[in-house]
Amino acid sequence: MDKHQSIISKNPEETAALGEAMAASVMGERGLSPGPAVFCLYGNLGSGKTTFTQGFARGLGITARLLSPTFIIVRRYAMPKPYGFLYHIDLYRLQSESEMKDLGISEILQDHTSFVVIEWAEKLGDVKPERRTDISFFVTGGGYHSIEVAGHI
Repeated sequence: MDKHQSIISKNPEETAALGEAMAASVMGERGLSPGPAVFCLYGNLGSGKTTFTQGFARGLGITARLLSPTFIIVRRYAMPKPYGFLYHIDLYRLQSESEMKDLGISEILQDHTSFVVIEWAEKLGDVKPERRTDISFFVTGGGYHSIEVAGHI
């Protein structure tokens, strides 16, 4: 399903709620379709990527506290059956595509029962899957955030 929308978030709670609603919607629409559901996040530091992902995890039924994987790159969270995992990937510290190969990101992108959220997705290069949802975060005036969603699930 193609999706294109622009959202204004007034605070972190609204950003997390957007992530939660999007995850719940995707689970309902998707079932167990081929290939993982991949969400590529773009935006500067502090623009809301991790906050969105925390809400997204709640929407998938994950009760564990979601922490930013900035220093370990990949965190994996078990999801309720029949799904596999939520992979939360943060590429901020990576310098090259060869580092991604060492982390097994290509294999993660083949896990058809899982959901994958990738912060700093512009660093994926040729590894970026064609079938994905791109979500861009921008800080606007007054502390609001603009969130642009494009792609298909």
